[in-house]
Amino acid sequence: MTTVHPSDNVLDSKVAPSPQRIGVPREIFPGEKRVATVPDVVTKLTKLGFAVVVEQGAGDLADLSDQAYEQAGASIAPSAAALWSGSDIVFKVRAPTAEEVALMHEGQTLIGFLWPAQNPDLMQQLAAKKVTALSIDALPRTLSRAQKMDALTSMAGVSGYRAVVEAAGAFGRFFNGQITAAGKVPPAKVFIAGAGVAGLAAIGAAASLGAIVRANDTRAEVADQVVSLGGEFVKVNYEEEGSGGGGYAKVMSEGFQAAQREMYAQQTKECDIIITTALIPGKPAPKLITAEMVRNMKPGSVIVDMAAEQGGNCELTEPGKAVVKHGVTIVGYTDLASRMARQSSTLYGTNLFRLTEELCKTKDGVINVNMEDDAIRGLTVIKEGAITWPAPPLVVAAKPAPKPAAAPAVKKGHGHGEPSGPMPAGQLAIVAGVAAVLFALVGAYAPAAFLSHFTVFVLACFVGYMVVWNVKPALHTPLMSVTNAISSIIAIGALVQISPIANAAARPNTLIIVLASLALVLTAINMFGGFAVTQRMLAMFRK
Repeated sequence: MTTVHPSDNVLDSKVAPSPQRIGVPREIFPGEKRVATVPDVVTKLTKLGFAVVVEQGAGDLADLSDQAYEQAGASIAPSAAALWSGSDIVFKVRAPTAEEVALMHEGQTLIGFLWPAQNPDLMQQLAAKKVTALSIDALPRTLSRAQKMDALTSMAGVSGYRAVVEAAGAFGRFFNGQITAAGKVPPAKVFIAGAGVAGLAAIGAAASLGAIVRANDTRAEVADQVVSLGGEFVKVNYEEEGSGGGGYAKVMSEGFQAAQREMYAQQTKECDIIITTALIPGKPAPKLITAEMVRNMKPGSVIVDMAAEQGGNCELTEPGKAVVKHGVTIVGYTDLASRMARQSSTLYGTNLFRLTEELCKTKDGVINVNMEDDAIRGLTVIKEGAITWPAPPLVVAAKPAPKPAAAPAVKKGHGHGEPSGPMPAGQLAIVAGVAAVLFALVGAYAPAAFLSHFTVFVLACFVGYMVVWNVKPALHTPLMSVTNAISSIIAIGALVQISPIANAAARPNTLIIVLASLALVLTAINMFGGFAVTQRMLAMFRK
């Protein structure tokens, strides 16, 4: 095993780093099993020009051995002191403790979940050390290019999935309905309060297990997302828009909250499992589930409070514990993402790697904290000892001024799918004259029996042209798939020509029989194909 000692040049903080060293310490927060990077990401970081140092045993709780890190190109530091003193950049999951801050040195860069609004003392401690700190939770999530660095979303997705797993373990019954020789088991009813990233992950997991899933959110725009994952969106009987800044929900009015409590009271009576995910940035978690609602729940029901770390959405939640009150199991674990440590570490490490790519676009192993970059500026809460949080609001590009309304242009009506306008008088007269001459010639020389058939044919062509030409091309498939059933008329005519009942065999003209048979085959393909296409299109809309 390769070890790094404080006395080695590689750990001498006074030597100018080239390339810079990324340190990954072991997380010391109680119950934290995650690690800030994984061996696969170490390989990618070294390709950017960085040297990576991992504290001994940092990945043990996530089933990532020191040997795996060494094989990926990392060095192993024997202690936390050696790692912190010898690193130019430190990747962390949890915010550093006072003891870890004491190990930092001037010029160092710290990246992790710092929560600057909740940890003002930590901000002062870091500023006193004259370091640069990037808080991954402060990422401007409205920037589309920032999504690859969005660790909050990654961790919320893991937590939402894990919440369903914890609920299933505490519920003690099937999620899906089953009919067995011993009797019928009804499916579990799951209600999810809050349809953000965590809520949507919980909806997908619960629905995949076969439960009846309902969900609610103050933001009406997420209703389609809930339905797409197999859930039912439960609307509050009160009209108010709940979208806040940055894709988060906002604090709702008292009228909305009263109507929301009524809806929650009804859902807690009906549902077996309640999963709450409601959080408002910078504020305590809203109390959605009261003690009275818990008392009205069915015995054996389960509540998983994903907002437990911020005080909980349920009045009876005890953060970090699973307790039974009024016959209901209330799960208030604050380490849901950590309970899937390897998966969480992989996603988090990838997020930090994408951030490192933005910080080191030159790929020379040296980061550049560019305060002109909106994403980097939002993340940077301390720059070389100066507190820069909160970041200024993002400048939204002004919408272009609406163009003055122009006079509506007269459409000629010759475009396919556009309504046909009136034909000019001169052109109409020419067309009518030609048509009259042709009909006169047909009427003068054609047999009487042919004339009636010809009239029907012309009318059919005219009606078909007017119908199809004025239909948008995008609608041709459903239109023609149905109207092609008219081909049955051709099929009937062909059957008359080849049917023994109609003495077709006695007719000497073999060509008629061949053509009729061919027409029968082609029209059959046309009809059944049209109905098949219609069925497939209808199935698309049923999903």
